[in-house]
Amino acid sequence: MFSDRTNWKLTRNRLTETIEEVRSSGARVLDLTISNPTRAGLRYDNAKILQSLASPQAMDYDPQPKGLPRARAAVAEYYQAAHGIHNLDPDQLILTTSTSEGYSFVFRLLCNPGDELLVPKPSYPLFEFLADLEDVKLVPYPLIYDHGWQMDFPSLQQAVTEHTRGIVVVHPNNPTGSFVQSHELESLNGLCREHALALVADEVFLDYAHGLAPRQSFAANSDVLTFTLSGVSKISALPQMKIAWIVTSGPAAVVQAAQSRLEVIADTYLSMNAPIQWATPTLLDQRKSIQQQLLTRVLANLKELDRQLAAQQACQRLDVEGGWYTVLRVPVTQTDEELAVALLRSKAVLVHPGHFYDFPSDGYLVLSLITPENEFAEGIGRLLELLVANC
Repeated sequence: MFSDRTNWKLTRNRLTETIEEVRSSGARVLDLTISNPTRAGLRYDNAKILQSLASPQAMDYDPQPKGLPRARAAVAEYYQAAHGIHNLDPDQLILTTSTSEGYSFVFRLLCNPGDELLVPKPSYPLFEFLADLEDVKLVPYPLIYDHGWQMDFPSLQQAVTEHTRGIVVVHPNNPTGSFVQSHELESLNGLCREHALALVADEVFLDYAHGLAPRQSFAANSDVLTFTLSGVSKISALPQMKIAWIVTSGPAAVVQAAQSRLEVIADTYLSMNAPIQWATPTLLDQRKSIQQQLLTRVLANLKELDRQLAAQQACQRLDVEGGWYTVLRVPVTQTDEELAVALLRSKAVLVHPGHFYDFPSDGYLVLSLITPENEFAEGIGRLLELLVANC
């Protein structure tokens, strides 16, 4: 009765079952996997946000496939203010309800059923579901860790076939927190030119570089056809406000062709709603206070993590350059899932096992750095107690 593309394994995993078991016992679970910023104790300007959704202009139905000009202009202004991109034409933008929808549009644009896209590994597991729904095959290419994360270009080159249509990069990666370096971008552009491939860049965490210098956006990449995806879910920590976009850049002729086709795709769905579009300038402006709160917490939690790690030798933190997550390398005495389950049952601490993000082997845990600081410190203490006891 159902399509093969939805033939997923829908049974709950052991970690989910253990979470319910521990919480039903009445135990207070310290959640070191928090990804929802609206429940992370941040201070939002509630009045201004809610007022922005009440524009009288939202009562007029003005179906614009790319999105309302005012909203697209606000996004272009964000790229100028935050990333120094002064020549971004709002016509290069198409608004979507989410980056997931943006991926869907780009996958439909680039791929026939069975075509391939190269995606980083480890990375966020969302890609697999999106690809299944679009009948696209994902081919992983490895990120390798050697005094920092880097792309494995020999493996990437070998992964290209006649069915490859593009390369996906996550900048910075989730969960490794690694940025695509300038020399890597040069190699990516060369590879894409050689094989007539597109670049698809996910930049939802771009504004959360841990160093002082901002990182360059792929929206400025003009060498090859590039689709840059982002949105207010992370930029302004407002995942419930469904505003995202695709920026198309590259050689003029191919950009125009891509934009024309994307506009038809967007026109078919007309998914953006008017109140959100009229609110876009205000919601983007919220980043100015929210990002500072998040970066302060992220850096404080990293400092506390390093302080506690310095007192033991059971595990180590891998280098991280940006984003909201960090990766611990831990002794392989059991699978990562077994370790996460044991941690829940014995210490009431929730972490993500590395295999959730397609790490190539056991020995990795992923932690959220936006967890409230007191909970994070206590959770790390309990985690290290278990690891040291098991060594």
